[in-house]
Amino acid sequence: MIIHFEGGCVIEQKKTQINENESKKPKNTLTAIREQMLLSKSELARKAGVSVLTIDRIEKGMSCRMETKRKILTALGIDFSESKKFFND
Repeated sequence: MIIHFEGGCVIEQKKTQINENESKKPKNTLTAIREQMLLSKSELARKAGVSVLTIDRIEKGMSCRMETKRKILTALGIDFSESKKFFND
C-alpha cells in the first residue's frame, strides 16, 4: 500500500468507501416489507406476475412503471394509495 501525504490519496480512498456504503442503502422499503412477510424474491415475483429480476432491480432502487408498482403492492396486500411509503420515485 502506497501512502501519499501530498494530493490526499488516502482521503480519496475514504471517499470511495463512503460512496460504496451510500449505494448499499435501500432506496425503498420493499426489501424490508418483503422480508417481514417472509417472502423470497421469487415468491413475490410469482404473486405479482413480474420477473425476479424486476423485483431485484426495484429493491436496488431502480425505478419501475406504475403498473409494476400496482402489481407488487397488490401481491403484498397493500393499497396502491400507500405507494409513496414504499417507492421513492
